[in-house]
Amino acid sequence: MRTPGPSSRAGSLGEEADEQAEGAADSRARMQTGKGRGYGGAAMLKLIGAALVLLSGALFGYFQAGQLAARPRQLNDLIRALQRLETEIVYGFTPLPEALERIGAASPDPVGQLFRSAAAKLAESRGRPVHQIWQDTLSQGWRHTAMKPPEREALRQLGFTLGLSDREDQAKHLKLCMLQLEAEERLARDEQGKYERMWRSLGLLLGALVVILMY
Repeated sequence: MRTPGPSSRAGSLGEEADEQAEGAADSRARMQTGKGRGYGGAAMLKLIGAALVLLSGALFGYFQAGQLAARPRQLNDLIRALQRLETEIVYGFTPLPEALERIGAASPDPVGQLFRSAAAKLAESRGRPVHQIWQDTLSQGWRHTAMKPPEREALRQLGFTLGLSDREDQAKHLKLCMLQLEAEERLARDEQGKYERMWRSLGLLLGALVVILMY
């Protein structure tokens, strides 16, 4: 049996060294590929997070702008509803629950919902005072509106006379309430003109600032 010579052993050792070098190179390449994928995944997560923050800021700004636009519109709806209520009470001699139901049906929400809710509660009042039912209606339904405390207080005060005094006295308090609401409507339109566009831009800018601070 022939014993391998020195040259054969050297050749084998060289081949083994080449194989080991190739294996090490493959391992390094796989490690680099894995790292690249990890970095790419982290960058994608950051990009998605930044986009969500920007979207949240923009939506917040548009919500605030929408509230500014909705308030004068709802105040106008409320004033028109009270004008109808005055007509029903003074000229139509309509019972209060029926008058509120008619006005609620004719008025857009959320104002219409306030009147319909008050009418339903009055129909099931079981002797409860009108002003308590009116206050409950405002407490439950006000959060669905864009209106503010001044107009709520004007309506709260109105509740103390609805259905309790004669028609002339109720008409007087209705007119007083409408005057207060008209003043609030003018202020609301001024605020809308000043700040609506600002909020649309400010929401996006706030989102961009948060992204910069985070990343």
